[in-house]
Amino acid sequence: MLDLYQKVSLNRDFPEYNLVKGDIATVIDLVPHPEQGEDGYVLEIFNAVGESINVIIVPMSAVETLKDDEILSVRLLTN
Repeated sequence: MLDLYQKVSLNRDFPEYNLVKGDIATVIDLVPHPEQGEDGYVLEIFNAVGESINVIIVPMSAVETLKDDEILSVRLLTN
């Protein structure tokens, strides 16, 4: 289980939120599945200058911890 406020990366695309694999998010809560399915994380998404742009819920398996051999990059947020 991840810590609250830990930064993570998405390991899959979420086109409904305009997010792609590799985007960075912050864990802000844990959500138990209501019917014994996979629990989830509530994630807050920030733009490059630190402004909050969305809060979403994803399955736990959709995120990965950041690693010291990775580098961050910037992409345009497109609709």
